[in-house]
Order: sequence, then C-alpha cells, then structure tokens
Amino acid sequence: MNFSWEILRIFSWKDLLDILMVSVFFYGILYFLRITKGLQIFKGLVILASFWLFAELMGLRTLSWVFEKLWTVGLFSLVVIFQPEIRKALSRLGQRTGLSVIKPVEERVVERIVRAVSFLSDRQIGGLIVIERGQSMEGIVEGCVLIDSLVSVELLITIFNPLTPLHDGAVVIRGDRVLYASCILPLSKSAQLPKKYGTRHRAALGISEESDAICVVVSEETGEISLAMDGKLQRNLDPEILKEILLKELKVERS
Repeated sequence: MNFSWEILRIFSWKDLLDILMVSVFFYGILYFLRITKGLQIFKGLVILASFWLFAELMGLRTLSWVFEKLWTVGLFSLVVIFQPEIRKALSRLGQRTGLSVIKPVEERVVERIVRAVSFLSDRQIGGLIVIERGQSMEGIVEGCVLIDSLVSVELLITIFNPLTPLHDGAVVIRGDRVLYASCILPLSKSAQLPKKYGTRHRAALGISEESDAICVVVSEETGEISLAMDGKLQRNLDPEILKEILLKELKVERS
C-alpha cells in the first residue's frame, strides 16, 4: 500500500501526458496497419522475430547472422511497399495541422465552374476538374502543364475540347486561377466503384482519397456529372445541386 501511495505521490501531469502520447502513437500505428491491410505483414514480422529470439537463445550463430542482415533489408522493403500509404498519411497529417494556406474560392468562380461543367455535360464532353481546399496538390499530381490563368467558362471548355492537346487529364484550380492542366491523378483502388466507371472517375476518387480536394467529373459516355470528395463519389448530379454542394463544401461567402 505504501508503495502505491509513493508512486501516486511522484506521478505528475507530465507522466500522464507521456502515457497518453505513447498510447496515441501506438494506436495510430495499429490503425494504419489495419486500414492498409498490413496487419498480416505485421504478424509475419512477429513470427520472424520469434525465430530470431529462439536462434539467439540457442546460440545458433549462422541463423542469427542471417536474421540481423534480413532486418536491414526488411525495413527498407517495408518503406517501399507502404510508400503510397505513408505519403497519404503524411498528407492527411499536414492537412489537419492547418499549415497550408490556400486562397479561398469565390462564388463567381464556382458559378463559372458549374457553367463550364453544364456545357460539357450537355455535349457529352469528358471533364475532370480538381478544386484545392486546404491542401496543395503539389507532389500529388503529375505531368501537369502550367496554365496559371483566371478561371473562365471559355478557358475550361477549351481545355477539355477533344481536339486540343490538353484535354486528356485533369485541371487543377487554386483560388480564382486555373493552375495546371493535363494532370495525371493517382487512381483509386477501391472495389466499391462500379465497373461501368472508367479511369476518369477512378482518378477523381483517387485524388479525393489522397487529399482534401474536391473533384468534379463529367462522363464522356453519358454526360453524367459526378463529384468526388473525402474518398466518396456522388453521382448523377444536376448543375444546381453541384453548385450548392461546392458552395457549402468550399465555405464560399455568398454575395
């Protein structure tokens, strides 16, 4: 009893904070392993560690030497295997810390995007528009062509015209400017996406999984308008509903 009271007496708020931080850290690791299906790999590592411990206890020098070399290669291999998941996790962490500062989207920009999307939909012209929120697309999208021009209906329609060289890819909008065109987006591996949706929709879903961006898609087969956000795809939207969603999710101040 006296020993218990002695522990409580020397236990400070820093010790409590330390325990909580360690708990959160290990919970984050376990959660990461679960969502990346890495739990099976983790179990395999535990089995290998058990064999290594057995080799050390029994004095099996050759086997111990093999395991020592294997751990070095294994750790490097894990980083390579989980590179996409690690990048995604770090991107999400940067998003939540609020370190990125992106110029807010204005109502007139939303209206221009919706008008351009409506035009593309009516004529069954494929389109893929990424709108940044709190997180920059630098380092996530690839193969982009710098545009850096004010958002306009005419510019968006021209970019996605099948006869132009920039139509095959995504447009990235930051604030009131079309920053990039012809961008290659990461593809989602989700099995929930119906097979009738092709690369364009899978790319929209993929960028919404790896960032906080909103992605608007126009199908060239049907003209259907879809919106990808937070790893989910909202399908078969009309222009007015699309506008309301964008105004709400982009936190646009209405005039």
